[in-house]
Parts: sequence; C-alpha cells; structure tokens
Amino acid sequence: MSKAGASDHGFNPRLIAAVVAIGVVAFVALWALIALGPQLSNGNDGGGHALSKSAPGYAGIVDLSERAGADVSLWRSVTGEGYEDYEWLLVLTPTHRTKASEIAEILDARGGDKALVVLPKWATGRLPGQDVKPGWVGTGFPVTPDGDLLPTGHFGEVTVEAATTKPQRIAAEVAGQRFALDLPADVQTVEGPQLETLIAGPKGGAVLARLEDRDLYILADPDLINNLAFASREKAAGAAMLIDAVAEDAAIDALAFDVTLNGFGGQRSLLRFAFVPPFIGITLCLIAAGLLALWQAWMRFGPALRPQRAIPISKAALIANSADLIKQARRELDGADAYVTSQRSAIARRLHAPAGLDAQETDAWIDKHMRPGGELFSALARRLPLARNRHEFLADAQALHAIRKDLLRDS
Repeated sequence: MSKAGASDHGFNPRLIAAVVAIGVVAFVALWALIALGPQLSNGNDGGGHALSKSAPGYAGIVDLSERAGADVSLWRSVTGEGYEDYEWLLVLTPTHRTKASEIAEILDARGGDKALVVLPKWATGRLPGQDVKPGWVGTGFPVTPDGDLLPTGHFGEVTVEAATTKPQRIAAEVAGQRFALDLPADVQTVEGPQLETLIAGPKGGAVLARLEDRDLYILADPDLINNLAFASREKAAGAAMLIDAVAEDAAIDALAFDVTLNGFGGQRSLLRFAFVPPFIGITLCLIAAGLLALWQAWMRFGPALRPQRAIPISKAALIANSADLIKQARRELDGADAYVTSQRSAIARRLHAPAGLDAQETDAWIDKHMRPGGELFSALARRLPLARNRHEFLADAQALHAIRKDLLRDS
C-alpha cells in the first residue's frame, strides 16, 4: 500500500491533537463562563437594575451620581464589597419575581447599613417579529407589585396601590431639602402601620416612606429615579435631588446599588472559587498537569518496546541460563571433574592422541606437546577437582582453557 493510500484512510495525528486541544480549552472556558458569567456580564439586558440602560433601568442615576462626585458602587454579592469605615445607603431594585426572603437575607447580611428599596412597576417584553436594539425593551405595561414582596419582619404589613392620576409636579421636602418632583401617571404608593410618610401621594399613601425605628426607606414608584426620569432636565434634577435628600436624611457617605436580586451576583460556589483568587492558582496547576499528562501519553520516548521471550533462542542463551541455574544452586565446584574431562577429550581428539590411553596417560601425552616453562596440564587436571572455593576453581579453569587455546590455536 502506498503512503498516500495510508494517509487517506488513517487518522491524522495533528488533526486529532488539534481536536483534543480545542475540546479541552472549550471545556475549561465553558465552566469558567458558567461560574463567572454573572460577574462578567455588562447587565444591559433591558431589566430594571443599575446595570440596565433601558427605560426601567437605573444606569442613568448611577452615572449622574458619579458625575456629581458621589461614591457609588455596584454590589454583586449579598455581603457587599464596601469599606467598613463608610456609611452606605444600599439601594435595592427587586423585580416582581423577587421573594421577600431574598430581600431579608441582604438586609440581615448588611445589618449595619441603611437601605432604600425601590419597588418594581413595569413588566417588559418584546412583541413577536419586533426588531429591538440590544439592551432596549420592546413594550411594557405597569403591574402593581404585591405588598408581600417586602419582608414583614423588617417593614411590617405593607400595602402597595396605584392611584389613577395624571402626571403632575409637586413640592417635596426631605431632610430639610426642598425640591420639585414630577409624579408620573398612575403613581404607586405604599401604606403601613410602621411606615412614616416622607413624600405623600396625590390620593393618600406615601411615594417615599421610612421605617419609624430604622433607616429603611421605600420608594414606591421607580419612575422617579429610573431612566424614564431622564426624559427631561427637570425630571432628572428631581431624581438627583430625591437621592441626595434620602442620603442626607440617612447621613450616609456613599451609595451602593445591589444587583444580586436581578441575577448578577457572584454567589458562593465551589465552581466559582476554582476561578477566583486564591484558588485560581491551584486550578491553573491542575490544568497544566492534565496537559502534561496528555502530552506524555501522546508522545513516545523512542519506538514501542516489543515483549521479549522469557528464554532467548540461541546456544549462548542456553549456556547462560545453565550457568545461572548452577550458580543459583551453588554447585559450581561439582562440575570440576566434568570440565577437566571435556578439556582433555577435546585436546586429545584434535591432536590425534593414540587410542587406548587412560586419563593419566592422556595427561602425560598432552604435557609432551606443551611449551617448556609453563604449568603442566596434568598438574592442573589433578588440582582443579580439589579447589576449595570459587576463586581457586575459576583460576585453574581459566588456566586449562588457556592451554587448550595454545595447543589447538582456537578460541
């Protein structure tokens, strides 16, 4: 088979490596986005929260407060992210689906802070086939929230009502500050036995109320400070004066807009901890270790090793295995007589010794063919079987082998 045919029908290693690498990166990125998605989102989704630039959002008042020199923060956690030496006014913007227990959890977690709860009013959506810009809302209609939205343990029994009125301009005074306020049509108001009215509604109730024994405020109608209030200069000025008056009444140092009630919080979870300091270092080490393990499994250090036979096939292997067996049995010295006999027979056969000679006569005949001055074959033949240890046996055996090489001229 040609190389072209093999490559056409086989796997391309580079392609498979690229697929695996892309899969690993996509997997890690997916879990990172799941864990950090709420915090990484810009929040411009058309909702009623501080990140939204749509009509029911509060990005306008946040930007105006910052431009006016106020310290403004967006909190993405229940416990908050502010400085402990600051007095904060926590602005909560719940939705119609928010539970009273969620508001109570935030207020309890930030027990030392003061809070302004802005009640929801608008239900927004998009009509079928309607083309709307990103961050905008297609349509909306007012929906009066239930008083059960507010936790009774903090605000008591609260009733929310919508008065059928026309837009009107009223005079308001909070914390000694007087300003004009433009009330929208169908303005929402609240009433409750534990609430103190700061700005009254046109038909009773309170547009802005405060708890009698705590600095907890309720703004019944969000149109007074949301982006709808920035339709004109007068309404925007009224929204800024309203926030400033509440801050003056609560004697706070900074504003904090909560976005956890709107789904942009960084809740505690093991998955999120894996991608934030200080655990991000451990996550990166685990990812690096996994990539190194994958690389080691992919790359081989040399060709693949083939399994070897337990006993190799050759005369040398047979001799080596026999020698190892004798060594393990510690029977080396028992083979001295056999070794002498094999050497004697090999020399006599190759030198054509006379027939009928016994062992001693054969040794004497071999001695005659040796060079003068060396140790005789007969002496070594008598001494080798009497060896007392391996060293003596090895020395005499090597001497016999040297005589054989010298006489027969072989190895």
